[in-house]
Amino acid sequence: MKYIRKLYDWVLQWADTPYSVPALFILAFTESSFFPIPPDVLLITLSLSFPKRAFKYATVCTIGSVIGGMFGYFIGYELMEIIGMPILNFYGAMDKYEHIQVLYMKYDAWAIGIAGFTPIPYKVFTIAAGAFKIDFLVFVLASIAGRAGRFFLVSAIIYIFGSPIKNFIDKYFNLLTFAFFALLILGFLVIKYVL
Repeated sequence: MKYIRKLYDWVLQWADTPYSVPALFILAFTESSFFPIPPDVLLITLSLSFPKRAFKYATVCTIGSVIGGMFGYFIGYELMEIIGMPILNFYGAMDKYEHIQVLYMKYDAWAIGIAGFTPIPYKVFTIAAGAFKIDFLVFVLASIAGRAGRFFLVSAIIYIFGSPIKNFIDKYFNLLTFAFFALLILGFLVIKYVL
């Protein structure tokens, strides 16, 4: 817990540097295509530090995430054997790969939008979308809807409630950290055992 708390405090320091917005963009980009840590941590930290900029941060996060999703789509479309399969194997999603195709065929944009909004690892769906040659425009529009919905919801809560939310996070940091990682793990388990 001490290590996580130090990391949290370190991330908080990014909010007052000229690199905070590029760091948020890079984190959102990489998480949508291969990186395991979601950008929500930095988005929340930056928004808590400057609640009036919360929607700016949500916009940066959404743009980075959607472009990263496009990169994930490219990985699936052009580099599935070389890069896509190792990534899906890493996340334990290879055995659900064909089931994800069924979800795409049945629900199309809804599958992408839901994956973009929930703790389900979005990167698995971006790579699979490319591999299954899902309509690119549908993919992009659904990605924008899902990711913007998620990031703007977080920012709206922080914008509306501001410092009381920061005090709440500071007070219940350990519990919230466990809850956050539990949701992240649950998302991976849903991919592995439910889908």
